[in-house]
Amino acid sequence: MCCGTKRLTEIRCPSGCPYLATAREHPPAAIVRQHQRDVGYLVQAMRDLNERQSQLFVAIATFLVRYEPDDLHPLIDDDVAEMADAMAATFETASRGVIYEHSAASVPAQRLASALRPRILDAPGPHGGGSAFERDAAVVLRRVNDAARGVRALEPENRRALVEMLGRVFRTPPGQPDAAAAAEPDAPRLIVP
Repeated sequence: MCCGTKRLTEIRCPSGCPYLATAREHPPAAIVRQHQRDVGYLVQAMRDLNERQSQLFVAIATFLVRYEPDDLHPLIDDDVAEMADAMAATFETASRGVIYEHSAASVPAQRLASALRPRILDAPGPHGGGSAFERDAAVVLRRVNDAARGVRALEPENRRALVEMLGRVFRTPPGQPDAAAAAEPDAPRLIVP
């Protein structure tokens, strides 16, 4: 009973534990249903996107999962929606050849936009006035905005419904190294105050 309820939360299980291996192979039905709902919602949010737009959507979702705010304000769906709305408006005006940066209404959403902007602009392809990339980015950011507002409508009491959903879908499985940590194998692991 203790192993089943406190596994990996209070008890540090060895990676070769047969009970841990069985639990990973056969998760509880509630977790499987929740994962199916989450993936179904994200597939619905990504419907009709072309390959480049889908890759950009996944890149933004992965960024949101790994994003850590500078201050004590946790990332909430309203900030994600405001950020996506402001950035989409910026890319829409840029796709028409006008350079104007729209600002998010809240400070946390503006910080999120400032952190995401360089990652989007690092994507391959032309970024000049009226480019297809800017139109694609605007479409994807509108979808992120719709997803944030849609999930929030499904779970009005949970202010982090989309962020938590993305965390469940795009998380690194236990036992596998995180892609960012694997990219820097020589990074120091000691935190010095």
